[in-house]
Amino acid sequence: MSEQAIFQAIADPTRREIISLLASKPLGVNAISAHFDMTRPAVAKHLKILERGNLISVQAIGRERINHLEPLALKSIEDWLSHYSHFWDVKLSTLKSTIENKLSTETKS
Repeated sequence: MSEQAIFQAIADPTRREIISLLASKPLGVNAISAHFDMTRPAVAKHLKILERGNLISVQAIGRERINHLEPLALKSIEDWLSHYSHFWDVKLSTLKSTIENKLSTETKS
């Protein structure tokens, strides 16, 4: 699974909303389409991008295609972001110290 495909899949707000919908239960295309002001084929295109990013799997039941969230694919996003959490922790800690020192200096004046 390509990281690029995953990030492309989550880059769009509609696809992120679809992920949120599928987090509660698997849904067919019609059920997903009911939540959006767009055509069923437009929703199907978003689903295809999510499937390409391995964020969803599709199960054919008769003529209906049921979309299931694949939460393990989201783990790679979490792993990538956690790499930068230390960076932000250090930056925010430094900012906090700088502000506290500045306030302390101003109060002493």
